Parts: sequence; structure tokens; C-alpha cells
Amino acid sequence: MEILLYGSAAVVAIAFLILVIYLVKTLTALQKTLNSVSHTLEDLEGQLQGITTETTELLHKTNELADDLKQKSENLNTAVMAVKDVGMSIQSFNTSIQKVSNKVVTEIENNQEKVSQIVQWGNIALEMRDKWKARKKQEVEVEEVAPKRRFLREK
Repeated sequence: MEILLYGSAAVVAIAFLILVIYLVKTLTALQKTLNSVSHTLEDLEGQLQGITTETTELLHKTNELADDLKQKSENLNTAVMAVKDVGMSIQSFNTSIQKVSNKVVTEIENNQEKVSQIVQWGNIALEMRDKWKARKKQEVEVEEVAPKRRFLREK
């Protein structure tokens, strides 16, 4: 019976030894996995620090661009207002010209008869001037011819 007891103690010892071996293998694999996870986390931490730095720089640049854009927008608003004022001035000028033009057209329509009479009197005056010039020219020619006739008669 003692053999049985030693045999069972040996079986238990062998079983315990096998259990310890498998437990050591499992713990070794777990240690490798944990080392790999630790290494990965260290790399990830470094990358996160780089990303954080870049994000901070990007945020500063974005703020600077936003300020610059705001300033340029304000300057552009000033230019737009100036162009708007010029447009309003031109529109006012056009309205004034249109009113004057309409007034001139109305006055011409109202005084159309007087204008036609003025044109007729002008034409008559031009005709009289042309006739007067023609008559003067004839008188000058007659005066030039008359002394020549006297000279010829006297000879």
C-alpha cells in the first residue's frame, strides 16, 4: 500500500510539475505580450506628444489666420462701403442728368413752334446775307468795269 501511496504521490508530483511547466509557459507568453503592449504604449505616447505639439502649433496658426482674415475682412468692408458710396453718387448724378434731359425735352416740345420760327428767321437772314454779298460783288464788278470803259472811250 505504501507503493500505492508513493505511486500516487509521484503521479501528483508529476502532475504538479506539468502544471507548473504549463503555468511558466503561460506566464512567459503573458510577459512577452505585456512587454509588447508596454512598448506599443510607449510609442503611442510619443506619437501623441508629437500630435499634441503639432495640434497646438496648428491651433496657433489657425488663430493667426483668423485674426488676419478678420482684419482683411474689415478692410474689404471699408472698400465695399467706398464703392457703394461711389455707386450712389453716380446714381444721383445719373438721376440729375435724366431730370435735366427730361426738362430740356419738355421745353423743346413746349417751344417747338418758336424754335421753328427762329430757324425760319435764321434761314431768311442767311439768304439776305447771301443776296447782299452777291449785290456787293456785282457793284464792285460794275465799278471796276466802268473806269475801264471810260478809259477806252477816251482813247
